[in-house]
Amino acid sequence: MKAFFVYMMTNRSRVVLYTGITNRLVRRVWEHQNGEIKGFTKKYKVNRLVYYENFDDPRDAISREKEIKGWRRSKKNVLVETLNPEWADLSPMVFQGCEVPRFARDDRTKE
Repeated sequence: MKAFFVYMMTNRSRVVLYTGITNRLVRRVWEHQNGEIKGFTKKYKVNRLVYYENFDDPRDAISREKEIKGWRRSKKNVLVETLNPEWADLSPMVFQGCEVPRFARDDRTKE
């Protein structure tokens, strides 16, 4: 069974908060952290994973992403703080046991 993730990332100063969706959280976070994704997240150096949820059904994940993106920043902050009150970077926990650069390269060849 495939997993789908809605995730939130921020930059060092927490000025911006990015919400996204992916079916490969490790790969996507690695791409953000290494500037592989051009645009908003690269421009604002969005590289710290602060929140994520997983779903079995992609429609549920898409619906949740749209819901969160429609919220005001203050409500998004509360969501992050319910599970991550320190706004710690969760990527070390997600990457645990992975050789991320190799994984990311291998993963890209499958797309």
